Amino acid sequence: MKSPGAIPAPLHLKSACKAADVVVNDMLEVQPHEEVLITADFRTDPAVFHALLDAVTLRGARGAVMLIPQLPCQGKLADPYIGRSIHSAVKSCDVWIDLTFPYLGGSEAHSNAMKEERVRCFLGADLSLAGFERMFAGVDIEALFQFQDAFDRIILEARGKRCRITNDRGTDIAFNLAETVTRKPRKTNMPGTFTPPGSVVIYPEMETVKGVVVFDAVLHEYQTLLADPITVEVDSVIKTVSGGRSERFALERALRRAAGAGLGQIIHFSYGFHPAARFTGQSFIEDVRVVGNNAVGLGVPWWLPGGGENHPDGFMTMQTLEIDGRVHVKDGLVVYPEPLVEMQHALGVG
Repeated sequence: MKSPGAIPAPLHLKSACKAADVVVNDMLEVQPHEEVLITADFRTDPAVFHALLDAVTLRGARGAVMLIPQLPCQGKLADPYIGRSIHSAVKSCDVWIDLTFPYLGGSEAHSNAMKEERVRCFLGADLSLAGFERMFAGVDIEALFQFQDAFDRIILEARGKRCRITNDRGTDIAFNLAETVTRKPRKTNMPGTFTPPGSVVIYPEMETVKGVVVFDAVLHEYQTLLADPITVEVDSVIKTVSGGRSERFALERALRRAAGAGLGQIIHFSYGFHPAARFTGQSFIEDVRVVGNNAVGLGVPWWLPGGGENHPDGFMTMQTLEIDGRVHVKDGLVVYPEPLVEMQHALGVG
């Protein structure tokens, strides 16, 4: 009688292991001698940090998980809730994977760790196990980064040109493209803060932004899908916020808190292109990356004095994006240039 052999691992377990392997070994290139810190809060899906810690251990590196209460806010506003032990830990590691949400990024602890110019910080934030699997095991990661790099390059080379974003919900906003502040390299093996691939961040010259954006979801004091869309009118600065029922009041509070005075400005736009991402209203990291989505950063940018809270975000869907009068994205899908369209097809989109 033949032995039944080993019992195969459930598919979701295999998928989680693959996702963790992509993050730890492929993207972050963790080395056996390195110290890896994973920060998480009481709302973090434990299966995510378990999978990551297993991958770190198998790599031969020294890993640890620091579990904290969920922060009530992010950025500088979180400083009173962040203990000295966190400050010490994040400065002492080689690799820091932050799964907290609101996240530690932008806080004094994060800033001090970055000043060490040794730590590489990966912002995983609020991914559930299913979202974690979709982001890193549900896609050809090489093809995803090829598309990422090509679209990043288009935005980088279009600095100073006029950009217009519209959609069928009523968004119609235009601006001059500013210098790109952040990019997402294929290998995050150098000091700095990095976020998952799957979205291109588009920075405007903030004083040139004019028009309206209509949001289907927002991250203000929490993240939520909107039963009634919120419309934000902008003329260099945010002039009015309307719609959204009671969610409008939460967004206005968040804007005033972030800006210090007034309602702030639009800090960034984005284009999501991850083929496996799902728009649930439950995960900031995943919702940003849904094909055709645009996460619009509001308030005051964290890199300017008085930035305070990193910023609230609004989500618009199925965007059309023009650069210098040429449509590059139509109703969420890339239509120009042709090499980028072909890369989109390689991802299984369009």
